[in-house]
Amino acid sequence: MLALSLKPERIKRYKDVVALLIKYGRSDLVQQTDLEIAGGGHGEALTTTFEPKAEELAADLEKLGPTFIKLGQLLSTRGDLLPEPYLEALGRLQDQVAPFSFDEVEQIVSTELGARISKLFGEFDREPTAAASLAQVHRARMRDGRMVVVKVQRPGVRETIVEDLEALEAITEFIDAHTEIGKRYEFTNMLTALRQSLLRELDFKREAGNLQRLRTSLREFEHIVIPEPVEDFTTSRVLTMDYIAGKKITSLSPLRLMELDGPALSEELFRAYLKQILVDGFFHADPHPGNVFITDDDRIALFDLGMVGHISGSFQENLLRLLLAISEGRGDEAAEVCIKMGEPKPKFEKNDFEHRVANLVAQHTDATLEQLDAGSVVLEITRIAADCWFRLPPEFTLIAKALLNLDRVVYTLAPDFEPNEVIRNESTSIMARKMLQSIEPGNVLAHVIELKEFVELLPRRVNKILDNIGNNEFKIDIDAIDERIVLDGLQKVANRITLGLVLAALIVGAALMMRVETSFRIFGYPGLPMIFFLMAAIAGVILVVNIVFYDKHPRKKSSGS
Repeated sequence: MLALSLKPERIKRYKDVVALLIKYGRSDLVQQTDLEIAGGGHGEALTTTFEPKAEELAADLEKLGPTFIKLGQLLSTRGDLLPEPYLEALGRLQDQVAPFSFDEVEQIVSTELGARISKLFGEFDREPTAAASLAQVHRARMRDGRMVVVKVQRPGVRETIVEDLEALEAITEFIDAHTEIGKRYEFTNMLTALRQSLLRELDFKREAGNLQRLRTSLREFEHIVIPEPVEDFTTSRVLTMDYIAGKKITSLSPLRLMELDGPALSEELFRAYLKQILVDGFFHADPHPGNVFITDDDRIALFDLGMVGHISGSFQENLLRLLLAISEGRGDEAAEVCIKMGEPKPKFEKNDFEHRVANLVAQHTDATLEQLDAGSVVLEITRIAADCWFRLPPEFTLIAKALLNLDRVVYTLAPDFEPNEVIRNESTSIMARKMLQSIEPGNVLAHVIELKEFVELLPRRVNKILDNIGNNEFKIDIDAIDERIVLDGLQKVANRITLGLVLAALIVGAALMMRVETSFRIFGYPGLPMIFFLMAAIAGVILVVNIVFYDKHPRKKSSGS
């Protein structure tokens, strides 16, 4: 029996997690590990008498607080862990909780900004416009008349999240070390991604920097607006930014949606995300409908830049290839690119992975528009990867979440929108942008520095090679062909040549002996030469049959090799 020894002060949190595992279909984890909560005893039976529903999971996570709400939002992208109804329920998880008091708001703002609210702002609404698990937002007017919103971090939330993460870390490490499902899905890696995301969201100065960076990145898109932060009124716990009048896209009435140019807005938003992901390598990672507003002047406003993604140049290139392969129905290439993007686990089932990814893409080639979107296909690839023991990088899951949420937004604006057509049309422009980036002064300077290092190190490396040659220490390891196979082949060739010479000698000798008179005849010809001819003919037929039917013919190399 494996016992889990944990910190007594966190027993309640441990029990909450175990209760969730049992209630929502993962009681096998507890049974497989004989999980015992040290100090908790066996007095409380963590069992349920009803079948839980997807919406209940979302509600239970909300009750457990901010860490578990964010965990639910992360789980909404894990198609490898949860069935579709649960993904949809968690994708709609609303981070709405009761607001904290204005006295606490005033204390936090005054402490962080160094003055009382009445001195800092001309007006400051006592009632929040929105309250979430990490912070709440108040409208305000600065003394110069500028309308802003002030995002104030919930008191004590940092300490709560740190404690919850420590409790989850102890459980996930235990599950990964002692269960088959833990080795397959690597819950510790998922928790690491959650920790990084949460700690970044708790730093409002980082979010202000993200807002400014995204504003610069998307300035070419006229119908997309990002609020500008007020730097002097922003700290790690207070974020002040422009107020943008509008409504959540999910709150718009059908009549209001009809007034918008939905197809044009959808295309511009999708193009903006392709640029963020495939050109800039910096993107808004959480464009769910609650973070996307339609402004009063019919533009799209993006909020909540606490969760952003960063991806490298090589990953961008592979992702572009993957999206093009999906949009054009090239399943084999999609599988090949996925393998380049991740790394196999010890039990990796390569053939099964390639076959399932290729089939997935092929099934969507002639699908209807409602079925055909890159977000759902990329999400399904994560499920296939887990089943086949293949590890995709964390960025892959983050991009799957962004694309899936983006699909929901653009289909709300324009039900007939075709994202794959935009991907194909934008690919040329994206490659041109990437080429221009490669010749920017900063990149050219980096290449010059690399060349300088190469030139500086070249004499030393050449001297080392020459010294090794002079001391007879120079070795070259060549991973070529199996010498046994080569020797077997040479032996077969030698045998064939020898047999050919013997057959030729029999035929020539028989021809010469035809002129020798003898009483022994076959078919009216001298008997001995005829025997030699028959022997040569039979041996020749056998040799031809062996060459045609039994020799292995060289196979063409596949494109993937």
